[in-house]
Amino acid sequence: MHRRQFLSLAAAAPLGVWLHSARAQNAAAPAATDATRLLILVELKGANDGLNTVVPYADPIYASLRPRLALRRDEIVQLSERAGLHPSLAPLLPVWQSGHLAIVEGLGYPEPNLSHFRSIEIWDTASRADEYLHQGWLARAFAARPVPAQYLADGVAIGNNDMGPLTGAPRGVALANPERFAQQARLIETEATAPRRSRALQHILKVENNIVDAAAGLDARREFRTAFPQGDFGNQVRMAAQIAANRRPVAALRLSLGGFDTHQNQATPHANLLRQLAEGLVALKSALEEIGRWDSTLIATYAEFGRRPRENQSQGTDHGTAAPHFVMGGTVRGGFLGQPPALGRLDGNGNLPFAVDFRSLYATVLERWWNLSSAEVLGGRFATLNLLRA
Repeated sequence: MHRRQFLSLAAAAPLGVWLHSARAQNAAAPAATDATRLLILVELKGANDGLNTVVPYADPIYASLRPRLALRRDEIVQLSERAGLHPSLAPLLPVWQSGHLAIVEGLGYPEPNLSHFRSIEIWDTASRADEYLHQGWLARAFAARPVPAQYLADGVAIGNNDMGPLTGAPRGVALANPERFAQQARLIETEATAPRRSRALQHILKVENNIVDAAAGLDARREFRTAFPQGDFGNQVRMAAQIAANRRPVAALRLSLGGFDTHQNQATPHANLLRQLAEGLVALKSALEEIGRWDSTLIATYAEFGRRPRENQSQGTDHGTAAPHFVMGGTVRGGFLGQPPALGRLDGNGNLPFAVDFRSLYATVLERWWNLSSAEVLGGRFATLNLLRA
């Protein structure tokens, strides 16, 4: 396989593979990250409508802002005397009742940007709104404290080529399909032993060798008793479970569910997306329990921003700011964190104030999940959340 063929193959849909060359290991290398605990991030691409996800049904302002989109009290899955879940999220109720699901309300950041591209860049890099960084926050964490060399990879972004918070990771992989990943790596393997004709070719072959090495440890044939949902997100969940079950682990996985940019006729597509999310998360929990990894896995959702509290004239919602997100796992301390949406204190653009800086969630992952220093990764100190049991 020649360089041009390899690059063409790596970019071919539906599979994208980008494995960043591992940094050289030497005696002066920093201590390795304790990656025995797995982090799974689920991006809700397009910005999820938080108010119709975790519904503040007891606040009369909610219904007044949404004469057509507001959910009725009798259809909401009530979690407390003030808030409940969209009915499509009913599969998550047992996880909530078991105390393994936390809802962090009001996640956002100062001076919010309402551009999809820029705001997700802020979340992926953990930058300030006026700061531009090139590495994802997970990539910086793994650069500061490398993942053990025997691991399959630092992290895997499943479903597309976008590395998100893994951008620039020393050993980051993006793939859509583990079986095809392994097949393509075998095609690369024969060329990897060919004579090196130039430095450029040597670099390409080194990257190819890293892909071969990652593929060699990836066994996607694990059979589960768990029934995985149909569709793209269900397939991503199945892939995540297969990777989590591998003899060579990874430190982080990133999944994505798209379609949340609901500017018009929101009700039906949003209900369908939340159903996919709930069914996928429940299947992921079941699979992790099946392989004995539920207690060593932390799952968290995130998105570039929320939606505006007031519905628009097209029966949809426009770009907003703060929103709630889910965190679940066997060691999660369930319940509400943050603050309920302050519908009576909207800003001049009709958007919600944030209650919890999203970097506090990241700091919690780094410090309390992985025992890493968060300040050097996040560029400052952020209060951690009481998310995890001791």
